[in-house]
Amino acid sequence: MRQAIEPGKSSVQATPPSPSKSGIISADTHPDLLQESHQRSAAFGLDANAAPDFTALSHQQLSLAIEQNRSLHAYALPVMETLYEQICDTHSMVVLTDAKGHILHAFGDNDFLQKAERVAIQPGVNWAESSKGTNAIGTALAEQSPVLIHAGDHYLKANHFLTCSAAPIFDHQGHVVGVLDVTGDYRSYHKHTMALVRMSAQMIENQLFSAAFEDAITLHFHSRPEFIGTLMEGIASFTPGGRFLSANRSALFQLGLPLTALQSHTFSSLFGLPVSALLDHYRAAASQFLSLTVPGGVRVSARAELKLSQSFASYLPPPLSASSRPAASKPQAQQSSGLAALKAGDATVAALINKVGKVLGRDIPILITGETGSGKELLAQAIHQDSPRSQAPFVAVNCASIPETLIESELFGYEDGAFTGARKKGNVGKILQAHGGTLFLDEIGDMPLNMQARLLRVLQERTVTPLGSNKSVPVDITVICATHRNLRELIGKNAFRDDLYYRLNGLVLKLPPLRERTDIAALIRNILAELSSTGFTVAPDVMQLFQQHAWPGNLRQLNNLLRTAVIMADEAHEIRYEHLPEDFLEEAGALPQKPVHAEASQPTPVTGKLQDMELNAIQRALQEHGGNVSAAARSLGVSRNTIYRKAHH
Repeated sequence: MRQAIEPGKSSVQATPPSPSKSGIISADTHPDLLQESHQRSAAFGLDANAAPDFTALSHQQLSLAIEQNRSLHAYALPVMETLYEQICDTHSMVVLTDAKGHILHAFGDNDFLQKAERVAIQPGVNWAESSKGTNAIGTALAEQSPVLIHAGDHYLKANHFLTCSAAPIFDHQGHVVGVLDVTGDYRSYHKHTMALVRMSAQMIENQLFSAAFEDAITLHFHSRPEFIGTLMEGIASFTPGGRFLSANRSALFQLGLPLTALQSHTFSSLFGLPVSALLDHYRAAASQFLSLTVPGGVRVSARAELKLSQSFASYLPPPLSASSRPAASKPQAQQSSGLAALKAGDATVAALINKVGKVLGRDIPILITGETGSGKELLAQAIHQDSPRSQAPFVAVNCASIPETLIESELFGYEDGAFTGARKKGNVGKILQAHGGTLFLDEIGDMPLNMQARLLRVLQERTVTPLGSNKSVPVDITVICATHRNLRELIGKNAFRDDLYYRLNGLVLKLPPLRERTDIAALIRNILAELSSTGFTVAPDVMQLFQQHAWPGNLRQLNNLLRTAVIMADEAHEIRYEHLPEDFLEEAGALPQKPVHAEASQPTPVTGKLQDMELNAIQRALQEHGGNVSAAARSLGVSRNTIYRKAHH
């Protein structure tokens, strides 16, 4: 259960940490730009002492804004969830806005959300500078650059308790389409937050970019091949004939040219290779990276993603049949069984996978349970990959991340003109997208009751009726569901339909949390092998820490942690303590406590001063618990942040 840090309960005055310089716009790095923002705020007629303005979009207007930003919203939500898992329990929240500054989605720690609502940080409210003065979201939109606004740097005094790190999100044309922001209590400022926000914004941008062109050749490249598939990769798209379309920011940096200058280029003028040679490479079903030269003479490794129309696609070979596949091919060996790849040595997981193998292709519904982040979608993908439907689509829907106002159109689709703001050509919907394949409904326990009834009808009748249509379309799907909630309890509370439960409850698979698995070391080796081809290892003391940690975020937390650590370790190729984020070390009770350890054996004598009494109690608790901050905090009934703040005061 999350606990709030209650301000004002101690006579010890905590000094807010000052954000460090990191190449972003902040009071430390660009005081002139911050002053200009304050001047703009005053010019807008805003009163710095004014009470918060709660004016917000209506429910219908907010639904329309989300629909108008459908792609941004869809690609941002999973990234926001991953970002939140890295900052949870830090008195913070994650916010997504559109290009006008309207908040589209926000979630975070329950204790902080209550404080945030008091200053109107909630969906539908506008946080542009014209509405809220200098703040990270509004100033990021105005400057089109990452912005950190800390405590008293906010224009409105009502917002001085906040620290906010925001990064604009750009589309493939270089236009700002929204802002990703982490807002928290100013006393919980963390220097890594902005880096996480910027990385997350870039992830969203790369996904938006990859989805922007339906008939194109998209090149993924970098001078270091191990960075292909990571945030550092350059991405550039070309028409099937080779004309340049667009590039992400990493590609612009590697090519050494601005987007406007690239518009006159072609694939061959940029990489010294005709586009026909690229197609020949893939026509020969070659799997190795291409070696190309960018302007300036730098050699890069590259792989291409081909989304071509039928006329161009016919130039490429048909998929290899089972009889023509090379038996000794390493990639094919890896693809032979998705389920086998999940076996890393844990007996519980192995038994679970053996059960799945017995029902593959038998049209038995599968329900996966387990804690958040324990790998439910990974298991669902592996089941699909090993099933007779593996060549058909696998379509995943997170029922908890889609607003209730949109989940019906997202699942069932809609026809042209079905509602205000709908796409002109309609939307086929996730169920029909999965035709012939697998529909994965994650967090099925969060599906609204009226949607449960419609889903049950689809499963019974094997037809789906899009919104605005009176025609039922036949659909052939297998359904895998997952949840971290107890569906039987929800049935007892009339929050989940019992008839749907029994329809979905064929084989129930309960994934163990990471802390209960015996194969953590093997999992870490497998993840590192996927993240980098250069052979990263983990220092023995760090591996011991990993094996002892409780992992509240399970596999997702481990994966994100290792991804960050690999980037921080860079050429060291060994992950050590200094490569781990401080918030993880704090969670694991492994932060160095220099001032405390130096005096732990000699606690401060009790004096009549309240400060000395508090410090003495903290030092005794740390001594009793071997320097474990989390255990000491629990024994004193305070938060970890309180321990750090008072111990270092």
